[in-house]
Amino acid sequence: MKELQLRDAKATLSAVVDQAVAGEPTVITRHGRKEAVLLSFEEFQRISRVPDFADLLLAFPGEPDDIPERARKPARALRDTGL
Repeated sequence: MKELQLRDAKATLSAVVDQAVAGEPTVITRHGRKEAVLLSFEEFQRISRVPDFADLLLAFPGEPDDIPERARKPARALRDTGL
Protein backbone atom coordinates (compact mmCIF):
# COMPACT_ATOMS: atom_id res chain seq x y z
CA MET A 1 0.00 0.00 0.00
CA LYS A 2 1.41 3.33 -1.04
CA GLU A 3 1.83 6.29 1.35
CA LEU A 4 1.38 9.90 0.37
CA GLN A 5 1.71 13.13 2.32
CA LEU A 6 -1.49 15.13 2.66
CA ARG A 7 -0.23 18.08 0.63
CA ASP A 8 0.74 15.73 -2.23
CA ALA A 9 -2.60 13.92 -2.01
CA LYS A 10 -4.41 17.26 -2.29
CA ALA A 11 -2.34 18.23 -5.31
CA THR A 12 -2.97 14.93 -7.10
CA LEU A 13 -6.35 13.92 -5.66
CA SER A 14 -7.87 12.92 -8.98
CA ALA A 15 -5.00 10.52 -9.73
CA VAL A 16 -5.09 9.11 -6.17
CA VAL A 17 -8.83 8.44 -6.50
CA ASP A 18 -8.28 6.77 -9.89
CA GLN A 19 -5.65 4.50 -8.31
CA ALA A 20 -7.99 3.62 -5.45
CA VAL A 21 -10.75 2.70 -7.91
CA ALA A 22 -8.20 0.53 -9.75
CA GLY A 23 -7.54 -1.38 -6.50
CA GLU A 24 -4.54 0.47 -5.07
CA PRO A 25 -5.45 2.15 -1.76
CA THR A 26 -3.27 4.99 -0.46
CA VAL A 27 -2.36 5.86 3.12
CA ILE A 28 -2.50 9.62 3.68
CA THR A 29 0.04 10.95 6.17
CA ARG A 30 0.24 14.27 7.96
CA HIS A 31 3.46 15.32 9.68
CA GLY A 32 4.73 11.75 9.30
CA ARG A 33 1.71 10.16 11.02
CA LYS A 34 -0.72 7.87 9.21
CA GLU A 35 -4.05 9.72 9.29
CA ALA A 36 -6.36 8.17 6.69
CA VAL A 37 -6.69 5.62 3.91
CA LEU A 38 -8.20 6.37 0.53
CA LEU A 39 -9.78 3.28 -1.01
CA SER A 40 -12.49 2.58 -3.52
CA PHE A 41 -16.10 2.74 -2.38
CA GLU A 42 -16.53 -0.87 -3.49
CA GLU A 43 -13.68 -1.98 -1.21
CA PHE A 44 -15.08 0.13 1.65
CA GLN A 45 -18.47 -1.58 1.29
CA ARG A 46 -16.85 -5.01 1.19
CA ILE A 47 -14.88 -4.53 4.41
CA SER A 48 -17.74 -2.72 6.16
CA ARG A 49 -20.11 -5.65 5.86
CA VAL A 50 -20.01 -7.61 9.09
CA PRO A 51 -22.37 -10.56 9.25
CA ASP A 52 -24.50 -10.88 12.34
CA PHE A 53 -24.37 -14.02 14.47
CA ALA A 54 -27.65 -15.36 13.07
CA ASP A 55 -26.31 -15.13 9.50
CA LEU A 56 -23.18 -17.01 10.55
CA LEU A 57 -25.25 -19.75 12.15
CA LEU A 58 -27.51 -20.03 9.12
CA ALA A 59 -24.45 -20.35 6.89
CA PHE A 60 -23.07 -23.30 8.92
CA PRO A 61 -22.33 -26.00 6.32
CA GLY A 62 -22.68 -29.00 8.64
CA GLU A 63 -25.55 -31.23 9.60
CA PRO A 64 -27.53 -30.84 12.84
CA ASP A 65 -25.81 -33.99 14.20
CA ASP A 66 -22.43 -32.23 13.87
CA ILE A 67 -23.26 -30.05 16.86
CA PRO A 68 -22.95 -31.88 20.20
CA GLU A 69 -25.91 -31.96 22.55
CA ARG A 70 -25.76 -29.39 25.31
CA ALA A 71 -25.09 -30.65 28.83
CA ARG A 72 -28.29 -31.39 30.71
CA LYS A 73 -27.06 -29.74 33.91
CA PRO A 74 -27.18 -25.96 34.20
CA ALA A 75 -23.83 -24.19 33.92
CA ARG A 76 -23.88 -23.31 37.64
CA ALA A 77 -24.14 -26.98 38.60
CA LEU A 78 -21.23 -27.85 36.32
CA ARG A 79 -19.15 -25.01 37.77
CA ASP A 80 -19.83 -26.19 41.35
CA THR A 81 -18.59 -29.71 40.55
CA GLY A 82 -15.42 -28.45 38.87
CA LEU A 83 -16.37 -29.65 35.39
